[in-house]
Amino acid sequence: MVTETQAETSSPGSARERLLAAAEALVYAGGIHATGVDAIVKQSGTARKSFYTHFESKDALVAAALERRDERWMNWFITGTHKRGDTARARLLGMFDVLREWFVSADFHGCAFLNAAGEIASPEDPIRVVAREHKERLLAFVQSQCDDYAAESGMDARRAAGLARQWLILLDGAIGVALVSGNADAALDAQAAAQSVLDAACVGEAHHALNKSSRKRPPPRRTVQSD
Repeated sequence: MVTETQAETSSPGSARERLLAAAEALVYAGGIHATGVDAIVKQSGTARKSFYTHFESKDALVAAALERRDERWMNWFITGTHKRGDTARARLLGMFDVLREWFVSADFHGCAFLNAAGEIASPEDPIRVVAREHKERLLAFVQSQCDDYAAESGMDARRAAGLARQWLILLDGAIGVALVSGNADAALDAQAAAQSVLDAACVGEAHHALNKSSRKRPPPRRTVQSD
């Protein structure tokens, strides 16, 4: 037998889903500490009792809302990236075009996960854990694209791992600059820097391959001339 609470939880318009949607929207726009339970309950259109039925605290609700956002944001970013080209290089650079589309939207308030992590001191807090897991998931996707790029260009796998970490910094840097400056073209500036990183990586890989090839060559044979 399905209880009323279970039915609410599983239905698209359930009290739990409305609380999650309200918490995500309010926290993203105004921050965790500035958003009270009463405001979340009011925006969700649920009773305060529903909040305590589904969540033990506001922090638990915020963590769950961030997990919900992580799933949706990653699906959006991955889908948008794959639409940017058939090659790994095109997809890697296209990530910044995807970000720029987000930056020009009316509801852009930066990275929800960096914002949340900045408000929470303890690295073991569930909210910080969700934020960290989001960045790990984003890095894993970027790494997959860098691995594809390495296969296309002949880059060493260790260099691809380093490239992925650099790429994540460029992505987060673009988000931060766009938030503070209000300039969506921060994505294009980061894209230009990213292109330079790729070009430098290709040159470095070519030099590495040349040096490696030179070391494998046998020394020239010396001929002895007779008098």
